[in-house]
Amino acid sequence: MSAHHVETAGIAHLPLATRRLNEFLTDNLADDLLSTGPQFDARAPGLNARLSTLPSATAEDVRRAAAYACSAQQGWARRPVRERAAVLLRLHDEIRRNEALILDVIQAETGKSRIHAYDEVLDAYNVCRFAGYDAPGALARERRRGALPGLTGTSVDHLPMGVVGFITPWNYPVSLGATDLLSALVAGNAVLHKPDSATTLSALLLRRLAVSSGLPSGLWQLVPGPVDEVGEALLESSDAISFTGSTAAGRGIAASAGRSLTPATLELGGKNPMIVCDDASLDAAVDGALRGCFASTGQLCLSIERIYVAEPLYQRFCERFARATRELRLGFSFDHRYQVGSLISPEHVERVRSAVGDAVEAGARVIAGGEARPDLGPCFFEPTVLVDVPAAARLTREETFGPVVAVYPVSGDDEAIAAANDTPYGLNASVFSGHKAHGLSVARRLEAGMVNVNEAFAAAWGSIAAPSGGLKASGLGRRHGREGIREFTRTRTVAHQRLLPIAPSGVLPPERFQKVFTTALAAMKHARIR
Repeated sequence: MSAHHVETAGIAHLPLATRRLNEFLTDNLADDLLSTGPQFDARAPGLNARLSTLPSATAEDVRRAAAYACSAQQGWARRPVRERAAVLLRLHDEIRRNEALILDVIQAETGKSRIHAYDEVLDAYNVCRFAGYDAPGALARERRRGALPGLTGTSVDHLPMGVVGFITPWNYPVSLGATDLLSALVAGNAVLHKPDSATTLSALLLRRLAVSSGLPSGLWQLVPGPVDEVGEALLESSDAISFTGSTAAGRGIAASAGRSLTPATLELGGKNPMIVCDDASLDAAVDGALRGCFASTGQLCLSIERIYVAEPLYQRFCERFARATRELRLGFSFDHRYQVGSLISPEHVERVRSAVGDAVEAGARVIAGGEARPDLGPCFFEPTVLVDVPAAARLTREETFGPVVAVYPVSGDDEAIAAANDTPYGLNASVFSGHKAHGLSVARRLEAGMVNVNEAFAAAWGSIAAPSGGLKASGLGRRHGREGIREFTRTRTVAHQRLLPIAPSGVLPPERFQKVFTTALAAMKHARIR
């Protein structure tokens, strides 16, 4: 696979497109943090270079930040929702003005290609626009039918939870490490945010843009640092928790949150399948598989790691998919020269290499990729396609979280659906079919929180008005849609009774009360009054 060798002389020697990045990095970034703990390096995996040095938070820093957030939240919650939502609409414009810098920072911290960094900016636009316009309606007081029509007036309020603790991952530092917080903020909460130490700069930049858009600075507190140091203090200091990461870590957070009955939203792992039906367009299926398997170098919770292809198409699909995979341009630059970037760290390269090696040792065949690329840098691994993967291989059931996919032949829809559902996870799935009704019928039999027909993941994820989230061991709670805006709210029902109590009284003694109410409730059923 051909790719341009990346020089690692340092940020100051990068092309013109990164001058914005250099100016950002030379600013006093520590001013945005309350942290007083040991310093850590922010690194660029695609460049094998240090970007910046930042202070990590201590447990005491977390408690101090939580106190500031709590104080700021009280005034913020009293503001009309439209004022809070206006901040998000202004942030949309700030993101647009700073789009190139945001792309530079995302790329520098993650090593992903520019087009995959842009996926995160697209999501930021979507979230700001949707939540900015929909939050006033989603959070408005709702009138509901009362216990007795005409006598009971009932309404529902959507109240902020207070301080929401966010623990966010490195793989999508803007989509999952910044925009996820916006729904909590517009709902009237403050956030106590532990970004992954590998991608703290992206969170810091988005926070700066939010503050310049009118967000009170105390509302969004950044507390980067090792989870062993800050995790327990964050859980203790939060009124609700949001975590995106592995299922194993999510189970531990859910257990900790459960002991104090703290609400927890969790987006966890996935082993996401794609089904290529016998009536699918091969061109569309191959193109979709490339996007689904290798976006962000496979470091995506929605990434496709298993493909089930109808037997009549299997051989041709494998040949064309392998050829297209080998032709992907692997490397790093601050432009659109490369289609696939680096992994996050040398340790992650080793994890992916080990998974592929284990599969090959068990009998799998590599038909594309399969090798680390130290000639490009310590964090590069080729997009990889495997066939004949036996059940004994680890990657058959375990999430690889890298640019690796296994392709399997199936006799038809029933076998494909059974195999796709044979996993403890249920986050994302994809179906390719040449006929809408066929594709939708298969999609509705899949056990996943999001299913895409003739797309890999972007159709469901990008449908910002609809909720996204997982089933089974892939998590709890939802982001996006009105469900996402209300995810970090509590409801309060207020009912006002007039004229008669809902109980026997002087007007309605017990026997008459029973008869009248039985008759009235039967009449409501007959009139189809809910």
